[in-house]
Amino acid sequence: MMIITREVTYDVDGLNMIAHLAQPDSPGPWPAVLIGHDGVGLEEYQKQRADDLAAQGYLALAMDYHGGEVFFNRPDAMLDRVMPLLADVERMQAIGRAALDVLLAQPGVDPNRIAALGYGAGGQIVLELAKVGIAFRAIAVVHPAFPDAKTEDWTDVTGTLLMCTGSEDPLCTPQQVLTFGHALQEAGVDWRVNIYGGAEHAFWARPRNPDGSPAEGTNHTMVTVPGVSYHPKHTTRVWRAVLDLFGETF
Repeated sequence: MMIITREVTYDVDGLNMIAHLAQPDSPGPWPAVLIGHDGVGLEEYQKQRADDLAAQGYLALAMDYHGGEVFFNRPDAMLDRVMPLLADVERMQAIGRAALDVLLAQPGVDPNRIAALGYGAGGQIVLELAKVGIAFRAIAVVHPAFPDAKTEDWTDVTGTLLMCTGSEDPLCTPQQVLTFGHALQEAGVDWRVNIYGGAEHAFWARPRNPDGSPAEGTNHTMVTVPGVSYHPKHTTRVWRAVLDLFGETF
């Protein structure tokens, strides 16, 4: 399917955000997907996921929550931006809501068929939206940061939730995933977990050279937070799992 892509700008959290919109080049209405990037920033991987979803018949918006900034090779600066954000639920909800409003304002969106996909901190942002009643029919989060695992917060969630992480991820451990899953279970949510053996944090992130070009191998050539490495097989598998969830739902 042919697609159309463009940048969409909007203001929230005191910043001018630069999101990436991708949609089919055909008449709607289309189901819509909100994508939250990980802590590094909105870079080519999440933009490509939006394009891939558009080619599958979805209208996808890859949100921005760093005001166009990408923190390659600057983990300390990234953490200085991300950690205060993760500690402030109202800020996360405002950032996510602003992006969702942009997505729902696009011509051709079917407002009754919306889903979310989040990576790292972007995973917590979309989870915080679900917690306050956004009617996502499907939610996929990959090595997310998690809200508090309080059963009462999730009783109104009606969509299916997929959580994915690596067995060796020190920042989103399998035990954290299962603890959160237990709260979902108590709340009656339809949930599932995929744990990818041998994968560390952000295992989909291909190594890059300092000039931004792809690097060979699995080890990152630029400085990252501890516990990050590339796993090409699991990168393909987790994306297939996301597409399976959305295909099952829509």
